[in-house]
Amino acid sequence: MTLTPNPLLPHLTAQVKAAAHSRTAPCPCGATVTLADRPDATVVRHADTVAKAHAPDLTPRDLTPRLTAAKHLPGLLLPPLGPTPVDLHGRLVTFWPYGIPVDPGDPDAAPWEAAATLLARLHRTPAPTPLPAMRGPAKAALAVSRLRAATGTDLTPGTTAVLRAWDTLPAWARAEAAQPDTTTLCHGDLHLGQLVRHPAPDGPWLLIDVDDLGVGVPAWDLGRPAAWYACGLLPPDEWDRFLTAYRAAGGPAVPAHGDPWPALDVPARALTVQTAARAITKALAGGRLLDEVEQALVDACDRMASLPPELTQGYAK
Repeated sequence: MTLTPNPLLPHLTAQVKAAAHSRTAPCPCGATVTLADRPDATVVRHADTVAKAHAPDLTPRDLTPRLTAAKHLPGLLLPPLGPTPVDLHGRLVTFWPYGIPVDPGDPDAAPWEAAATLLARLHRTPAPTPLPAMRGPAKAALAVSRLRAATGTDLTPGTTAVLRAWDTLPAWARAEAAQPDTTTLCHGDLHLGQLVRHPAPDGPWLLIDVDDLGVGVPAWDLGRPAAWYACGLLPPDEWDRFLTAYRAAGGPAVPAHGDPWPALDVPARALTVQTAARAITKALAGGRLLDEVEQALVDACDRMASLPPELTQGYAK
């Protein structure tokens, strides 16, 4: 399969170079590096400056209040270099200082405690500016919509299992109704790739990527590690480190003691469905079979479909 170069990249490269040179004189120039190039985000770095072209459907009304919030929460979120996004060929672009990301090649050094503590602090912090709803459920619904479009009426057993599991979820988790919590500040898309050290290389860990930031159900932010744990993809000791640190920092998403699962069950299920839907869609586009991890997520959806969530507990209503 021949990959078509992203026509946005040369223009984004020029923008990040100009931004970097305006910040550092003289600039320790080197190559401009593409950190991500996906349909929903293109990210490039030059020296100590990062430019991000956001998803095509993100509007200034969506993004600007989230940038304002990040600017006012520098101890929690990496602050942007400017207060408003700029337009580049119909895409909103923002600029950020560079931070050192989590090393995916060193899982033993994964900062689970830091991630959990940042989340707990975020969840206990009042939103510094009016914010829209946290976008986690909307992104899960988009993943399922794309799966339906990719498969059409030719449903495989795996696709059927994912869609059946989706149908067992309450309306708010499918973005078909308002979230039960409309005041708690949430990240919306928490995983270890959303942490960086700033200032580099030894500064504190901070959260990045404010595209999904908003008010909503805080348990959603714990949903992805909870889903990995439930699917056997996150070792129990790492899950325990994460949950223990979150509770120790006073995180409100789960009870301080006892079983956390009544609060976590629905978000974990929704994020399992989202990840499995994306996996199948990518596999279909690439003309390949699911790998072992992807199949584990689909198998979890199959089990979930036959065991609906307890709709009278936690945030499942």
